[in-house]
Amino acid sequence: MARVRELATMPSLGGLYARVGLGSIPGASLLGRLPLLPASRRGAELPDERLRLAGVVADRDGVARYARVCGFTLRDELPGTYPHVMSFPLQLALMASGSFPFSPLGLVHIADEITQHRRVGAGEPLDLEVEAVGLRPHPKGRAFTLVVRASAGGEPVWEEAGTILRRGGGGTDAVREPGPPVPEELGAGAEWRLPGDLGRRYAAVSGDRNPIHLHPLGARAFGFSRPIAHGMWTMARCLAQLEGRTGDAFTVAVSFRKPVLLPGRVCFAMAEHGGRIAFALRGPGAGETPVHLRGELRPI
Repeated sequence: MARVRELATMPSLGGLYARVGLGSIPGASLLGRLPLLPASRRGAELPDERLRLAGVVADRDGVARYARVCGFTLRDELPGTYPHVMSFPLQLALMASGSFPFSPLGLVHIADEITQHRRVGAGEPLDLEVEAVGLRPHPKGRAFTLVVRASAGGEPVWEEAGTILRRGGGGTDAVREPGPPVPEELGAGAEWRLPGDLGRRYAAVSGDRNPIHLHPLGARAFGFSRPIAHGMWTMARCLAQLEGRTGDAFTVAVSFRKPVLLPGRVCFAMAEHGGRIAFALRGPGAGETPVHLRGELRPI
């Protein structure tokens, strides 16, 4: 079992980004700066450590800004994806440690699963835990899982398992992990027009300032022709679209298939089967279009 390291305060995102070589202002200045800890000095395996911080309370103004960017209705409870944002400094602190095998810069979020056991009040103190597990080969590199758990008064209320890819040196025998099943026919949905500054807007409310989302130069440095939307924004926006169908408790799983380039357009579509809701984000237009995300919502 991983050893637990209790933190007294939430880590500063500014300090963490300085540690990994990422400035606070998006732009070309990002490209000439390397992580302060060279890859050769990093650990070879995931750290056997779990970070824990008790009594974390969401900032209500921050929740309101997040809801506006992601399309949630503002209520006296947290959006289903918001504990991810609350725990993000812990996630980054874990990955910024000298024992972590990869720099956080350029890591790609390829899948995520969230289970909400009950609704979480907007002012409810949460005990947060974060750990990284399951380092494994992937056809495009190496993958691992970031696990986040939130509890209140000793009761588990929310948990997440995010699959993260470090591109490069893929295993020839590795098999891509299957995503949620999606039926061939999805009902007509909504078209969303995504502005070029969406990555910067989401970074401002989430703290996730990975340069692949912020600026064309930062994106090209990691192999993308234009900035790409955060995977967690696309997941949150889909969950907001399904807001009236989640109930108090649910599991939502998504696979991020192809990057959503910014600016751009995407189409949301869904179908209900056996009490479950399958959904997808696709490119605009008829015929063969890329599938950017596919997912499944399972009310509990």
